[in-house]
This record gives sequence, structure tokens and C-alpha cells, in this order.
Amino acid sequence: MRPSRLLPLLPLLALALAGCGSGAHAEPTVSIALDFTPNANHAPIYEATRNGRDRAHGIRLQIRQPGSGPDSLKLVDAGKVDLGVLDIQDLAVAEQRRTDVVAVAALVGRPLSALIAQPDVARPRDLEGRTVGVSGLPSDPAFVKAVVDDDGGDASKVKEVTIGFAAVSRLLTKRVDAVPAFWSAEGVALRRAGLHVKEFRIEDYGAPPFPEVVLITSRKELAAHRDRVAAALDAIEDGVRATRRDPEGAARLIATAAQSSDVALTRAQLDAVLPAFAPNLALRRGVLERWAAFDARIGIVPRAPDVDHAFDFSLRR
Repeated sequence: MRPSRLLPLLPLLALALAGCGSGAHAEPTVSIALDFTPNANHAPIYEATRNGRDRAHGIRLQIRQPGSGPDSLKLVDAGKVDLGVLDIQDLAVAEQRRTDVVAVAALVGRPLSALIAQPDVARPRDLEGRTVGVSGLPSDPAFVKAVVDDDGGDASKVKEVTIGFAAVSRLLTKRVDAVPAFWSAEGVALRRAGLHVKEFRIEDYGAPPFPEVVLITSRKELAAHRDRVAAALDAIEDGVRATRRDPEGAARLIATAAQSSDVALTRAQLDAVLPAFAPNLALRRGVLERWAAFDARIGIVPRAPDVDHAFDFSLRR
């Protein structure tokens, strides 16, 4: 080929070579499925993707929001995503079914669950003969029973009605007297709406200080891509530190992801949960063994989860 004919091809050749080079050195993508609509609990995950924090650890963190319902457990178990965010009680149920998922880190390191009640409910046992709205999840009745019975009441005398995930509206309209919910989310929203609810937090009624929200993967993924999983956790840990440094920026980030204009509510919920983020994302075996016994005792699961089967302690110390 004559040089004059080669010249027009040189820019294209350069671009092709550049593309091959960038592809060869591109960071691998690690996908993570959220357990719910973006909220304050997820702030460290979103912060991990900002300003190249994930790329600094050699990966690109790709966040997958839920569809019509929470599906992070199914996605991880099916190998469709690398990591997932999950409530620890859902992990307990999954462990009973011997699914392939395993928790590798704690995101929120203390319980957020509470029985949130109308202002005139002085204590949990006062709910005897009154109405409690439950979501339909099997853990809710066990949770109500645990709190009411621990206070010396009789949970069998509580009237339970299924309300789905309409806890805030049902309390504001006084259609129920209490609901199991998160004090850091629904509790904050209700107070900001002017209802001075009572919060009966599960850790004050017999529960150990278990991590409410954990990060899960599959055993297959952990065996095949352990370094990637570890790098993603490191990036999220950086995200925790970034959230603490700039909670206002983190609140705006979450509000944008949730397509919410109420940044003030998001910031209030983030301020509530901020002290609860787990140091170093670490899992504590002793606490988890107590949690397993507690879940079996109150009937969330028929037997205590096998902690060594449900958790991998090797990635976070």
C-alpha cells in the first residue's frame, strides 16, 4: 500500500489501538443490588462510586436498584449480581433454606427495628386489645410478640392487620396503633410529619446488638472473585468515611438516586443512621451467635441459623 493511501487510516488505527489498550486495563465491574429504594442506609455505597473511590481500589461498583420488589437475595443466589444488600432477618430465612448466599460484611452494625406506636401508647404491653399493622413479612408477628412479651404483655391479645409497607400513612391517619418499622426511617419521617411517636427498639427488649443490614455474595462468587469482592468492600468502607465527612453531600446523592425532592428528610434519616454504620464493616461472631439464638427463640426461624454457614468472617476484621 502506498503511503498516501495509508495516511487516512492512521487515525482509525490509533483509535482502535487505544480502545484495545483501555479495555485491557479497564477495572472489572462489581455489581451490587440494593434491598430497597435508595435510602440513608445505602449512602456509603453511593459514596463509594463518587470521585473514583471504587476505581482507586481497582474495580467499578455498579449499583442496581430494585424493580417491583426487593430482589437482592434472588439476584445474588442466581449469580446475576456479585453483591447484595440484605436485612439480616432475611438472611436468617435464606440460611434455613440452605441457599448459596453468605454475608461477608456488616453495613449497618446495630438493630434499626422498633415497634413504633402512637403517642398515647406508654409501653409495649399497652398494645393488648389494640391494632398493630404488619407488612405481611413472616418476621413481623414474631417481632411484635418479642417486644410485647418481653414487656410482660400477652401478644396473643394484640390485633394484627396486614398493611403492606404503608406504616407511615396508617399511623398518621390513626388507622393502627403501632407498626414494626425502622426507627431511623419511618420513625424519623413520622416525627418530621408532626406525630410524636413512641419507639420501642428491639435492642431494649431482649435482642443482642446485631447488624441490621449486611452485604452478601454467593459462595461461588467468593471462590471465583474473592479479590474483587474484597476491593468492593474496601470501596464501601471508604464510602462510610466519606459519608461521615460530608453527610449533606451524601444526603443529596441519595435523594437524587431515589428521585426525591425532600433532601431535608433524607438528611434527617441519614443523621439518625450515621452512628450505626459498622466500624470497618466488621462482623462480630459472638454477637451473631446470640442473634441466631434470639431469632430461633422468638420464632423468626424454626432453628438457630448456622453462623458459620451464613457468614464469612475472613474479609473484614
